[in-house]
Amino acid sequence: MRSLGTIVSIATLVAAWTQAHAYEGANGQMKPGSFIGASAGAPPPGLYGFTKAYTYQSNVTGPVTSLVGNDVGVQTASGVQGFLYVPGWTLLGATYDAVLALPAQMASVGSPLNKQASAASNLYIVPIELSWNLANTGFFAKAGVGLFAPTGTETGPNGWGSLVPPYWSIQPEFFLSYLKDGWNLTAAFAYEMPMANSFTGYRSGDVLHADFTATKRIGKWTLGPVGYYVGQVTSDKTTSYYKGLVQNANKTDVWAIGGLIGYDFGTVSVSLWGAQEVYAKASGALAGPFDVSSVTKGFTLMGQMNYRIWAPDEQAPPKRPQFYK
Repeated sequence: MRSLGTIVSIATLVAAWTQAHAYEGANGQMKPGSFIGASAGAPPPGLYGFTKAYTYQSNVTGPVTSLVGNDVGVQTASGVQGFLYVPGWTLLGATYDAVLALPAQMASVGSPLNKQASAASNLYIVPIELSWNLANTGFFAKAGVGLFAPTGTETGPNGWGSLVPPYWSIQPEFFLSYLKDGWNLTAAFAYEMPMANSFTGYRSGDVLHADFTATKRIGKWTLGPVGYYVGQVTSDKTTSYYKGLVQNANKTDVWAIGGLIGYDFGTVSVSLWGAQEVYAKASGALAGPFDVSSVTKGFTLMGQMNYRIWAPDEQAPPKRPQFYK
């Protein structure tokens, strides 16, 4: 669920320039593009599973590249096992569901930094999602609130030794979809609000995620363009723990475009999407004689498998499951 590229590049560079306690100011816990292929619809009652794996290949960009060059490579990989439970309840005219996701990740930064890390990451919980079928027009809306719980590996004096955020994040989500005649036209938005680091009191700025899907189902195949935006939209709040040393970029903006292909086997559906980041900007590091802001710019390849684990009856799974996360 998380892009460690941003964390590793920025955090390690900050540590190199300032000898500070590193890694504060990471740009969000959720991997950009995580809701690509998703929709505002909900499947029939039951327990569903989704398994994700992605790789992200990138280089550091931003004002800091004037110091180290723009050829510092950052590679990340992650696997996520998730579950969606639809009990068949109706609330406020909407179908209720809940989500649980368990991620693990690894990352590396190339020469001259040569940094590597791997760890179990923070648990992602969505205790409530509500999906509305808007008067059978083909339009659906879904709203929910997610939580990143600090259950991952925490080491070091500030909790960032394994590059896993040592704090809670609250994440309201909203989806709007048109689902008719094989189309999935979806805009998915999430607003990530990090809480204070329990070790240092530092609080990273809020992050806006926007993922876009425009696919068409043709037989058992699904094809179409996708894209995403991710950006830090509020400023970090540092503490005396860092004594005014340089921290991270205070603002970032990243845009990506790509495409998705999927196939429905009946009981299992699979998809693969790739997206190239075409614009990436960082600015506003909190302190220091020059702006060492940085962000990564690269290519993501993500695969996903969706399947039903259990249902209260023997009905066949839906031909076009709408339970991606």
